[in-house]
Amino acid sequence: MGLSILQVDAFTNRPFAGNPAAVCVLPEAKDAGWMQAIAQEMNLSETAFLLQQEDGFSLRWFTPMVEVDLCGHATLASAHALWTEGYLSSDQIARFHTRSGLLTARQTEGWIELDFPANAAAATAPPPGLLEALGSGALWVGKSRFDYLVEVDSEATVRQLQPDMAQLRSLPIRGVIATSRADAGSEFEFVSRFFAPGSGIDEDPVTGSAHCTLAPYWSERLDKTDFLAYQASPRGGVLKVGLRGDRVLLKGQATTVLRAELLV
Repeated sequence: MGLSILQVDAFTNRPFAGNPAAVCVLPEAKDAGWMQAIAQEMNLSETAFLLQQEDGFSLRWFTPMVEVDLCGHATLASAHALWTEGYLSSDQIARFHTRSGLLTARQTEGWIELDFPANAAAATAPPPGLLEALGSGALWVGKSRFDYLVEVDSEATVRQLQPDMAQLRSLPIRGVIATSRADAGSEFEFVSRFFAPGSGIDEDPVTGSAHCTLAPYWSERLDKTDFLAYQASPRGGVLKVGLRGDRVLLKGQATTVLRAELLV
């Protein structure tokens, strides 16, 4: 009997949209090399590995190239998997022990709510080559713990970006968040895209961790704490985002599209 692995589309309520993540609940601890090999085999932006503990689950995230410290969509996918596969009842809170501390998820009114640490960006000069690689000017540039944040002039600019991935890959950064206010009359307050070729992901379809930086940024500029946000990748994804002090509440939906068996 092999090991079950799921593919879950996160931050969407329909298949083949949002951000796909693989989720594997382990019966016993595995070494990092094995998990990295599985993530490379799955070839998705993230593969999540869970191991049950007395007070929740340990959770680790791997891109095809590296282990990462924080991933929103694979956490959302993991919580969805624990509820739908019977590891937790629908009214139980999912508790995850991670490199970024304790993260929780709960179900509320048809959405999954994640409780993540805020990760504000501080204004900085862009590193040489960043804006050239992104292919855009900037209204503002900042740096968070993980990524650069670049505000551009319009939603159209965000949607039309075609970064030079080879040049971005050469820069000493995890990723770049490009964002702007949404168009007037839109149901969304802001839009974004996320590029991380240095981590093996040219463009991430929907990025929960990026919204831990976007929430404090747009809260300061729009003088509010709750947002409906859209990540304008080709697959697209919708997030409800709430800033609560030094925490960010991320709400999204998810659907399982594939259940497979690992034979190794």
